[in-house]
Amino acid sequence: MAASSLAIPQGRSAAVGLPLQSRKRVPALPCNLVVRSAAGEGSPAVEPDLSVRVNGLEMPNPFVIGSGPPGTNYTVMKRAFDEGWGAVIAKTVSLDSSKVVNVTPRYAKLRAGSNGSAKGQIIGWENIELISDRPLETMLNEFKQLKKEYPERILIGSIMEEYNKDAWHELIERVEESGVDALEINFSCPHGMPERKMGAAVGQDCALLEEVCGWINERATIPVWAKMTPNITDIAQPARVALRSGCEGVAAINTIMSVMGIDLDTLRPEPCVEGYSTPGGYSSKAVHPIALAKVMQIAQMMKAEYNVKDFSLSGIGGVETGHDAAEFILLGADTVQVCTGVMMHGYGLVKKLCDELKEFMRKHNFSTIEEFRGASLQYFTTHMELVRRQQEAIRQRKAVRKGLQSDKDWTGDGFVKETESMVSN
Repeated sequence: MAASSLAIPQGRSAAVGLPLQSRKRVPALPCNLVVRSAAGEGSPAVEPDLSVRVNGLEMPNPFVIGSGPPGTNYTVMKRAFDEGWGAVIAKTVSLDSSKVVNVTPRYAKLRAGSNGSAKGQIIGWENIELISDRPLETMLNEFKQLKKEYPERILIGSIMEEYNKDAWHELIERVEESGVDALEINFSCPHGMPERKMGAAVGQDCALLEEVCGWINERATIPVWAKMTPNITDIAQPARVALRSGCEGVAAINTIMSVMGIDLDTLRPEPCVEGYSTPGGYSSKAVHPIALAKVMQIAQMMKAEYNVKDFSLSGIGGVETGHDAAEFILLGADTVQVCTGVMMHGYGLVKKLCDELKEFMRKHNFSTIEEFRGASLQYFTTHMELVRRQQEAIRQRKAVRKGLQSDKDWTGDGFVKETESMVSN
């Protein structure tokens, strides 16, 4: 990864990385009251509340359709809203869709059991699909129609462009004019167009990322999320650059560069297109632990260096249950994105996610998402500290088991017994 000076652009606060005079339109924050039940301390008075407020945007729940096939057109995004998703991020768009040419097949699956098995649970999913190949104007018209029909629901535009300041500015202006509520910047697609300095080619280079984020936040007037690539040594570094360069939020992770496998009959890689393949993005259940680690790293950085109330974190990776989502929130995520899970289980999955997340909240007497967001982050430390803690715990257990440590610990209740219980020097 290229080194970055991490310089803060002129006019930004060194303390939190916020513009001193921001052009972003963020609604004023109202007072939110949490009511407790008289039935017992810590017991929620009402049904767990899944609503969240993120960068001034109100969502009925933290579940967001992740950018990809589930947000490819008006019909499927409308269905997502009808099913109850908290927000929808459309499939990534760019100015010139004619440069986007997809192939078929574009997906490959990893199932539990032997590689290539036709049976067994799907645990991994690879795609070599590119961003939207539909004309930008078509997508923008559909955004406008969605916001007309669902004015209170949150629609986020995902954008990606070549290394060209004017092109970025034009794309931002046109997408904002469609009425979307926020922008997610795709700095993380691992395949397809790196030669054009798009996707992960920017997210893996902190100097380039800082420059492009500067262009974006010069023009954007709505909240901006930077979507991070996991294909990097320290994901906290580009996340830090994005926040210091004016982005209001970070989303992580995008897919992991992968080769799904080799067909041992044909000796050809999968997915196989005319006998050939290319590395693609890996998602689904198998990436969940990796995603948790990356989100934890970003959350630790944000907690240490920023006022986290001013910024947001969206967790992505292998979410198929409400309990998967709870893990991301416990690590500090405000929202949880689902993409492959929707492709596998359908848009109705959101009902199961909400029910299971509420079940978790009832178990621990949480009334709101904010009550447990980031609660598990405090339990991560260094390996050296783990060694120290375990040695201290062992010493204490031995002391309890063996008895008193020295003469000064005598109580006077049976000198012989207390003397015999002392630890030998």
